[in-house]
Amino acid sequence: MTLDQELVDAAIAQLNRRWPPEEPGGAAAVRLDDGRILTSVGFDNIHASVTLCQETGAYCQAYTLDRAVTASVCVFRDPEDGRHVILPPCGVCQERLALWGPDVEVGVPDPEDPTRWIARRLEEVNPYYWAPHFAGGVWPSTKQHSE
Repeated sequence: MTLDQELVDAAIAQLNRRWPPEEPGGAAAVRLDDGRILTSVGFDNIHASVTLCQETGAYCQAYTLDRAVTASVCVFRDPEDGRHVILPPCGVCQERLALWGPDVEVGVPDPEDPTRWIARRLEEVNPYYWAPHFAGGVWPSTKQHSE
């Protein structure tokens, strides 16, 4: 199960439910290995160190449900023109997604047209992932991540 427009649309719908059109905002959607889609928004706070990425809630819910994430996308609404922009996962979210392996698909902006998106495997986004050094040269399994 891959990243597709349905997943992007789910993130946009969540964003629109949470923030009015004139406000900036972001939301995420993930697809689970059983086909379900989970959405979440970031946790904003006046104390910046306690805010969370938009994806965090959905990742935690997937883990709670004991399901694997197969695809993830994060959408941000640009307050200047209202368009939706796909944000690649930050380093922290890449680390969170690593739990489910190198084949998780993530949305990234198309380098030839940043108004469009493309799907990339996590391993392509993070080709120099550090953890294989401690797992015998291979991407750590989900079990190894949780040990």
